Amino acid sequence: MSTRWLFGYGSLIWRPDFPHHESRVARVDGWVRRFWQGSHDHRGVPGAPGRVVTLIPEPDGHVEGLAFRMDDDAGVFERLDHREKNGYGLADVILRFRDGSATEGHVYIAPRDNHAFLGPAPLEEMAARIARSAGPSGTNLDYVLRLAEALRAHDIDDPHVFELEHRVRGAAPAQPRPVSSRAGCHLP
Repeated sequence: MSTRWLFGYGSLIWRPDFPHHESRVARVDGWVRRFWQGSHDHRGVPGAPGRVVTLIPEPDGHVEGLAFRMDDDAGVFERLDHREKNGYGLADVILRFRDGSATEGHVYIAPRDNHAFLGPAPLEEMAARIARSAGPSGTNLDYVLRLAEALRAHDIDDPHVFELEHRVRGAAPAQPRPVSSRAGCHLP
């Protein structure tokens, strides 16, 4: 069976729930990662979408993520199409690896004209929405924190993600602290 490459730049980096032969850090030129896509189905709900990443064209930009070499299996892409159903479509790209080699690949991108596109906003506004959003796949805050952690683990720098991570941590509501109970200790 032949193989093909899929580029992940968001949750696919830390949650590749499909079989693959290998993963490698790769770069795609002419695009940048931005939290401009609404998530009504994973990290938010209809009427209160979360914010997740998509790629935005920028001629001098580039984005790094993970490329996965996988079997050219229609079933895998059907599952990925379902996972990425909220405005994303498959596009062809050139993947550039850190060793200087390059190959053709595919990526899911949510274009500006899709029904769930939220577009740019001040970082404070994005952070506030992310801090209060949750959906069937978990909190939007978890999405941002796990993405930032995964980027650092692969030595990938992304100022937009890291600045938003910093602001989201400040905007997130404080988590209640567990109450310690000792034998014989009664709290009022």
